Amino acid sequence: MKLLFVDSCISLRGPESRTRILADAFFSAFRETHPDAEIETVNVEELALKPFLLPALEEREALASVGAFDAPVFDLARQLRRTDAVVVAAPFWDLSFPSALRVYIEYISACGLTYHYEADGCHGDCKAERLAFLTTGGDFEAADSLGVLYWKQLAAMFGIPRFDYVFAEGLDVDPSKASEIMREACEKARRLGHEF
Repeated sequence: MKLLFVDSCISLRGPESRTRILADAFFSAFRETHPDAEIETVNVEELALKPFLLPALEEREALASVGAFDAPVFDLARQLRRTDAVVVAAPFWDLSFPSALRVYIEYISACGLTYHYEADGCHGDCKAERLAFLTTGGDFEAADSLGVLYWKQLAAMFGIPRFDYVFAEGLDVDPSKASEIMREACEKARRLGHEF
């Protein structure tokens, strides 16, 4: 199995990032049950991708129009397309997730490569069977939390049939409960990692 880890654990806490702790809990369990899995990590902060402004967007569209999907601009989309499973870890920021992750999404959303259109709408072209979103937030999760919904809809767009998530919520509402909340969320992440 080849798993793609999209690491967007951006935090002022550095190695104490709560999202990183949640991701570590998932991967410690995942490695126990999948010792031979290949984990490919993309650190979106280190990529330092630039948003697609008009000239770059026109160039990418020109390449796509002639099927030149081997161009470097499609590297991340090709990586997503060929993986068996995807795990995304990002904090709940400004009602969604860090902007670096949003720019990464622009690169993996390549019509003709990771999805395409037919008469009845959008169809995904990725071979992954599962996508998990791991997130932490100072506030409580709302029924319409955009980060969770965004990744759920992206999974569907890419043709990934199963979506799971773990949200360690309310961490800053009552700091005295943060450790307990993280313990419970890490246990959920470990359970998910074992059966992923």
